[in-house]
Amino acid sequence: MDPSPIVEIAGLNHWFGKDAARKQALFDISLQLKRGSFTVLMGPSGSGKTTLLTLIGCLRAVQDGQLLLLGHELRGADNATLVRMRRQLGFIFQAHNLHESLTARQNVMVGAQVHPAVPDDLASRAAEHLLGLVGLAERVDYLPANLSGGQKQRVAVARALVGGPALLLADEPTAALDKDSAAEVIDLFRRLGAARGMTTLLVTHDNRILDRADRILTLEDGRIVADETRRGH
Repeated sequence: MDPSPIVEIAGLNHWFGKDAARKQALFDISLQLKRGSFTVLMGPSGSGKTTLLTLIGCLRAVQDGQLLLLGHELRGADNATLVRMRRQLGFIFQAHNLHESLTARQNVMVGAQVHPAVPDDLASRAAEHLLGLVGLAERVDYLPANLSGGQKQRVAVARALVGGPALLLADEPTAALDKDSAAEVIDLFRRLGAARGMTTLLVTHDNRILDRADRILTLEDGRIVADETRRGH
């Protein structure tokens, strides 16, 4: 595995709004994420967790400071670079954002379509395999309207993983899941980290999963106030 960090951040600041309404959301964020690691990002609502996640995910422009993703500087990066970077990421959002007219299998296949070289038959098999891993083997051809909230979230998990991302960015992925389902999903992330070198950065308020993390970062008012490496990880 490449020993260089997958994410390197130094002196990152971010603001929202303009002029008198301008408000700083992140203050002097500096951190590195090792490849294959599982990091949890915690903090109260409004602390900047989702803002940091979307900056790393190339969904917001870097305004100030350094942010390297897979060795590429994102500050000032052109659109083609940002698109290329996003294709190496997996995203799980708080809202599952499924296409209501597509089956579970087809929704997961959408995640493979960012990789043009993946033929449909291979994408279909990969989608079915991942849906089985998240406990939905019997529901691959169900529409979202016929799935529970927790099942929809598991489809979203499978969709994020189908492209074999180098980095998984997950915003409250276990919020709609019961304790056992949450544990299964987190264990899947850890297995993929060990087997494929996938790095996970997960935003959560879910204390049930903290014992599975390699590292816990805590944000308050846009600042990292705690950085704990877990023993045994």
